[in-house]
Amino acid sequence: MDYFDLTIFIEATITLMVIMDPPGTVPVFLSLVGRKSPSARARAAFQAVLVSLLVVSLFAVAGQAILAYLGIGIPALQGAGGLLLLLVALELLTTKRSSEPEAADDVNVALVPLGTPLLAGPGAIAATIVFVRAAEGELAGYIALGCAIVTVHVILWACMRYSGVLIRVLKESGITLLAKIAGLLLAAIAVQLVADAVRGFVAGG
Repeated sequence: MDYFDLTIFIEATITLMVIMDPPGTVPVFLSLVGRKSPSARARAAFQAVLVSLLVVSLFAVAGQAILAYLGIGIPALQGAGGLLLLLVALELLTTKRSSEPEAADDVNVALVPLGTPLLAGPGAIAATIVFVRAAEGELAGYIALGCAIVTVHVILWACMRYSGVLIRVLKESGITLLAKIAGLLLAAIAVQLVADAVRGFVAGG
């Protein structure tokens, strides 16, 4: 008996990495907490990732119950998720992150907007629910998905925790380039989800 589905782990890790865009969070993170002390930045990075991990995990656990209650099938979820991811991809490809939300002194920006919706946004939640359904009740798939979620959040934490070093190495142009590449990959994933949804509707009809 297999206890780890490597395929789901790789696909989920890549998909969530592209959607959550760890390098692309650096300018947003610095714009919100860049003027704070190093210890405050480190605390904000940890809190933001923790909030995102909790939100994504909640939907991973309860997502199927929500779908069952609403009577939503996997093809419909794939189609909606694909269209949603396509919108995110088009935004990455066609716009710049020049309108980041500004931080207020009396608001914990690690919770909102960093933890959610910038990290644990609709795209990440939709992708997580899709992968839960793809696991098809197999323990190996659930373990792989859980490891993928944790892996992506560890990378997110590292990018924000050491954002000062990262942005000096990549520069703004390097981060912009990575965002464009991520958008292209995400668009391909979105088209594949829509295609799978069409096949599911045809087969079910």
